[in-house]
Amino acid sequence: MPSSPLIGAAALQDRLGDPALVILDASWYLPNSGRDAHTEFLEGHLPGAQRFDIDLVSDRSSPLPHMLPPAAEFEAAARALGVSAGDEVVVYDGSGVNLSAARVWWMFRVFGHRGVRLLDGGMGAWKSEGRPLESGAARRRAPGDFCARLLPGQVRTLEEVRAVLESGAAQVVDARPAGRFRGVEPEPREGLRGGHMPGALNLPYAELVDATGRMLPPDALRARLRAAGVEPEHAVVATCGSGTSSCAVLLALEVLGAPAGALYDGSWTEWGGRDDVPVVSE
Repeated sequence: MPSSPLIGAAALQDRLGDPALVILDASWYLPNSGRDAHTEFLEGHLPGAQRFDIDLVSDRSSPLPHMLPPAAEFEAAARALGVSAGDEVVVYDGSGVNLSAARVWWMFRVFGHRGVRLLDGGMGAWKSEGRPLESGAARRRAPGDFCARLLPGQVRTLEEVRAVLESGAAQVVDARPAGRFRGVEPEPREGLRGGHMPGALNLPYAELVDATGRMLPPDALRARLRAAGVEPEHAVVATCGSGTSSCAVLLALEVLGAPAGALYDGSWTEWGGRDDVPVVSE
């Protein structure tokens, strides 16, 4: 298992061409962003990178966006991308703030693959250092032999989150921007109420990285969590808009060596879209 969930651009470039390395471009953008991740991949991606689309590798039976797929479906998708059991997977995105790469990092972890890391700073750091890119469709790899087994206790349902909020058994940490958390800025998806779950803490995912998009150093990261009222040593359930950016909170806990957090996969798209659960704003 890698000693850190992060890898720098220089170290990754030194590994390019290693047949046991699988690089995944996991870029994804909010519906109102005006960006197209597939088009951007064709225009330029890391050499040898495969395109991982969180909307395609998801539970298609759910009405909620990009919910975690069944293990068999994730296994098939990973194998089709050329991932084998002994491979090291490195994930990145083009957001500059770990918007979606941490989601795919978490998906591999939750399905039992420990050899997965995130490119610190993502595409922005890679480009800023003048490192090579290639364009066009991905160079296909031979199918892999990856095996997926869902680890227990890593995913929370709406009812489980409601029970946690009532009991205080864990800290519910909402990674949405502060304006959306407070209910003073609109949600990017129609039909959702503004505000947050009663008792939830707000730790915007974009505040976990520095101006270059790299993860804050551990001391600064720990201080940022505590400033938001989050105690890294205590149990955490992470949530956000659709279970994507909240994985950056889970990544931060891993960087700090804190206990692994769980994810409320339905997140605000589920909670904020119902009228039978409480919502507060401020």
